[in-house]
Amino acid sequence: MISKTYSPQEIEDKWYSYWIENRYFNSKPNPDKEPYTIVIPPPNVTGVLHMGHMLNNTIQDILTRKARMEGKEACWVPGTDHASIATEAKVVAMLREKGISKNDLSREEFLEYCWEWTHKYGGIILQQLRKLGASCDWDRTRFTMEPDLYDSVIDVFIDLYNKGDIYRGHRMVNWDPQARTTVSDEEVIAKEVMQKLVYIRYAIEGEEGQYVTIATVRPETIMADVAICVNPTDERYQHLVGKKALIPLINRAIPIIADEYVEVEFGTGCLKVTPAHDQNDYELGKKHNLPIIDLLNEDGTLNEKAQILVGEDRFVARKKIIKLLEESGSIDKVEEYKSNVGHSERTNAVVEPRLSEQWFLKMKRISQPAFENVMNDTVQLLPPKFKNTYRHWMENVRDWNISRQLWWGHRIPAYYLKDGTLIVARSKREALRKAQHEYLLFALTEADIEQDPDVLDTWFSSWLWPISVFNGIKQPDNEEVNYYYPTNDLVTAPEILFFWVARMIIAGYEYRNKYPFENVYLTGIVRDKQGRKMSKSLGNSPNPLDLIAQYGADGVRTGMLFSSPAGNDLLYDEKLVEQGRNFCNKVWNAFRLVKGWTISDAETQNFASLQATRWFESKLNLTLAEVHDLFTKFRISDALNAVYKLIWDDFCSQYLEMIKPDYEQPIDPATYESTLDFFDRLMRLTHPFMPFITEEIWQNIRERGENESICVAEYPQPGAIDTTLLSQFEVLAEVVSAIRNLRNTKGLSPKVELPLAIRTETPDLYKSLEGLLRKLANVAAIEYVSEQAEGMSFLVRSDEFFINLAGEIDVEAERENLLKELEYTEGFLASVQKKLSNERFVQNAKGDVVEKERQKQADAEAKIATIREALVRLG
Repeated sequence: MISKTYSPQEIEDKWYSYWIENRYFNSKPNPDKEPYTIVIPPPNVTGVLHMGHMLNNTIQDILTRKARMEGKEACWVPGTDHASIATEAKVVAMLREKGISKNDLSREEFLEYCWEWTHKYGGIILQQLRKLGASCDWDRTRFTMEPDLYDSVIDVFIDLYNKGDIYRGHRMVNWDPQARTTVSDEEVIAKEVMQKLVYIRYAIEGEEGQYVTIATVRPETIMADVAICVNPTDERYQHLVGKKALIPLINRAIPIIADEYVEVEFGTGCLKVTPAHDQNDYELGKKHNLPIIDLLNEDGTLNEKAQILVGEDRFVARKKIIKLLEESGSIDKVEEYKSNVGHSERTNAVVEPRLSEQWFLKMKRISQPAFENVMNDTVQLLPPKFKNTYRHWMENVRDWNISRQLWWGHRIPAYYLKDGTLIVARSKREALRKAQHEYLLFALTEADIEQDPDVLDTWFSSWLWPISVFNGIKQPDNEEVNYYYPTNDLVTAPEILFFWVARMIIAGYEYRNKYPFENVYLTGIVRDKQGRKMSKSLGNSPNPLDLIAQYGADGVRTGMLFSSPAGNDLLYDEKLVEQGRNFCNKVWNAFRLVKGWTISDAETQNFASLQATRWFESKLNLTLAEVHDLFTKFRISDALNAVYKLIWDDFCSQYLEMIKPDYEQPIDPATYESTLDFFDRLMRLTHPFMPFITEEIWQNIRERGENESICVAEYPQPGAIDTTLLSQFEVLAEVVSAIRNLRNTKGLSPKVELPLAIRTETPDLYKSLEGLLRKLANVAAIEYVSEQAEGMSFLVRSDEFFINLAGEIDVEAERENLLKELEYTEGFLASVQKKLSNERFVQNAKGDVVEKERQKQADAEAKIATIREALVRLG
């Protein structure tokens, strides 16, 4: 017996274990089957499941489960990313709690702690995904730092270096003082910040009482100034060009120069030039051959070049230097100023421009195929609106800074001899061999060679993900990569369209000469009801595992999808998850109802039940065709809503009511078997969305063989659709609804049988539906009339229906209600007629708007006529 209530926890654990034991999610190349491949966007090993993961992985699971049921060789590859910056931060924090500083450890010792942390915590998020029902091939779980993937990254670096695409250069980069590493332009998030704009007086050397005023939000950098720049056309300052100004507090003299770069109208028209701490100043400094003074340490504190406030944090120094400037009389004024300030995406630290020796990848050549093949839809972005964003980035692509000043990650395979000679090789041994054979330095030993201390940007490993998970870099012609690559669909977030998606497409064309996936489904951001992005700091993000414990995985999956069209943000409301749970309960109770029926010995099926089964067959096929079409368009939320409506409205609320036997009466075998068959197909249709409850019900519909599972059963295909029958049943539903509404408004019990008279030109339509009409609306005799009949009336389409309520209602109260309704409808008609009598409205309004008003007039006139006739019949 199926239990009275649906208990998600028991069912979910049972069936997930069953799926794993029977290896339904495992995949291997099968030349007789079409492959369907998805690679998971590898979550950081530092990560735990959040609402964005829930949405993203639910969509991936739906696509994978559907493909598996369609007979494809479905392969969903899971894995995690080593996440250099995030993991180092976690490990450093862990060591700090133990009283250990990273600076006191050797590189090898620190990496041991990183591996220890990764082994302990790195698999948590993948375990959590199992609770969601993720049907990944867990035997294929990959990690970006595992040996094969590590070697693949190194091989790609060496290959691109040998092609001349990777180079080392002294450039202005984005520096994260908290993580103590560079970050790429794409990893810098601009945030609007209120700052103090300080107007500082710089005295003119040798001219007492003369000064120029500079406006800056970074007064802590004035000690690194190397010039003051004005526009050569600015008459206010032309006489000062060539002279020198004194930096306040330290009195170092700097030249006053002229350059068209300075905008006359902006600020004071004077610009402090600080090449070490501003990208534009750096370019200006190069042009005028100015020196560079870097006064910041790697951690954002001031160094000895600052001369004052040495060792102070940059923001502490900013406050203190304003005070010092005020005390010295060097401040003209201070204003509040709002501007965009770059923050590190990983640590949220304010990013510093910093001159540094870094490794770069030239992007112009390598990115061209990736640009062209998204623009021509070889790779489709869904929704397509993201093509414009992609175009903008790819048309303005910059060389990629691929080096990071960290220890955890893929160490750059570059080696230096003591004279600075650079050798790129897979290992120190190979570098030594190259030095001996190419430079004839036979006396060298490995002790004479030093490896570059930097590691590669995390994205430099994950851009190979669709290839490297199948070992396609190291073994480019192996069976797996040839079968599974290119993958089919990628489901990811728009914010990593450039970090990851574009770069994977670039790598795909560079190393496989083919795109890595055909479709990129870009999910929206999960936000709270106020539209705020969910985050720990705001405390507005529920724990997904708590939601699963409370509502069940199927309830959470469907709740997340009820309002998440591709590319649009999802406004999360727990009511959606409640709706998902209620849907599960509805399906469960419907199945319990059907399984609770007894079956008669009679072989005959009554006509009403036969009609009902024929109608639902067409309704099911119509929805199947719609769902298949919606999947091709990646309108997955709409597909779920179509399934929801089919089951809740059409199957439970209508079909089961049509065929339900009378109290304690049996159902005929033919109708019962048809109903079980519908349940079977409905569960298979719904399985990708709600895997657990559908498996439980499907297993209980009929006796199943050993190791059978819905997850490898055939996905239902649409069949014939009887559109005439569907139209007839739409009329039936309207009539039944009208009679039920009449009962409700008159306060009549559903058990009271009512006489029905119908005035129609198509009596055969209603005669064929009489059995269902009697059952669903509880009407007794049905009479067909050519004139008006006694009783209350209502219209459905062009047909009029009469129900004699004599003895069932209060006539005076009914007359009063009808008169009120008549007064309201006549007032409504008058307002519509007034609008239509306005010639300017009729001439200027759109045709469809005018037509709607005319339809309102016709409907109101028909309703008034019906009410008046009802009043006449009341006497």
